[in-house]
Amino acid sequence: MRIYKALLLIVLLAPLPAQAQDVPRVRLVATGGTISNRTGGRLTAEELVQSMPGIERYAKPEFEQFSNLASSELTLDQWVTLARRLNEIFRTDSAIAGLVVTSGTDTLEELAYFLDLTVRSDKPVVVVGSMRNPSTLGYEGAANLLEGFRVAASPDARGKGVLVVLNDEINAAREVTKTDALRLNTFQSRPYGVLGVVDADRVVFYRMPVKRHTAKSEFDLTAVTKLPRVDVILVYQGADGDLIQAAVDRGAKGIVVATAGAGATSGTQRDGENYAVKHGAIVVTTTRTGSGRIAPPRRGGNAQPPEERAATALTPDEQRRFIAGEDLLPVKARVLLMLALTKTSDPAEIQRMFSEY
Repeated sequence: MRIYKALLLIVLLAPLPAQAQDVPRVRLVATGGTISNRTGGRLTAEELVQSMPGIERYAKPEFEQFSNLASSELTLDQWVTLARRLNEIFRTDSAIAGLVVTSGTDTLEELAYFLDLTVRSDKPVVVVGSMRNPSTLGYEGAANLLEGFRVAASPDARGKGVLVVLNDEINAAREVTKTDALRLNTFQSRPYGVLGVVDADRVVFYRMPVKRHTAKSEFDLTAVTKLPRVDVILVYQGADGDLIQAAVDRGAKGIVVATAGAGATSGTQRDGENYAVKHGAIVVTTTRTGSGRIAPPRRGGNAQPPEERAATALTPDEQRRFIAGEDLLPVKARVLLMLALTKTSDPAEIQRMFSEY
């Protein structure tokens, strides 16, 4: 009898089977990338979900296949469609805890920041990828995906914007960048540091993003049919400004200049910038260094010093078309400028957006 009671007590106190646990629902929306790029054919969203051992401990996984392409093959139109789809899921399925999006790592940071500005929910959206493909020894995609699901299922991830999860680390979409072509620890937030980590016992957050994002974003894609063209121009010694002129002539509504240091151009690039603003384009100044802030001017709202304004004979309205890119990396400044131009052409409003987002 004592043995029977002891066995009964063990059964009653044992953890519930994984399938009986009350875990949140998390959906994978797969777009492709190296994480899927198996030799002989790409892994589907269903196969990716099946590759995660122990997922049932953390979430009830769902999946859908949005696309199955290299990240560089996704078009801007597909970006818009993807953001709309994620918004639709949150709008029509109030019980979903969060979403995980797979992406190729080459342009993952750009897609993540675009979603950070356009998915208007405080529920977690987690973007994951892998540096090694499924046919390679040491493939880390399944581990990254599992950790992405764990973060998306965590109540602590709510309200922190779109998150990028790879290599056991959680980074903010706005701040993270790919820093190495091959190494697994490539995604870093440089001086800002990680938001948190995914450890064996739990998901841990250390800080909170303070810039506007997701639920507090003003960018609405409902009526957007096409994103305006914005090009990125790199500053290098003796560079010609005719590249900027050519971009404007081909329809660019905005130019992001990745300047040397804190704003220096070279060659005839200043002439190209002036051509751009005279033809109605917005010119955003960023830095190619990888970190650091380009601040708005302190006097008069002009981005050039008085002696350069006099030399170039720009009108005050043209001068205001120079925007300070704050601390955004050039490719992310492009994302923000494209979205800003869907709402306004007012330089003062665009500068406000660069200060707030």
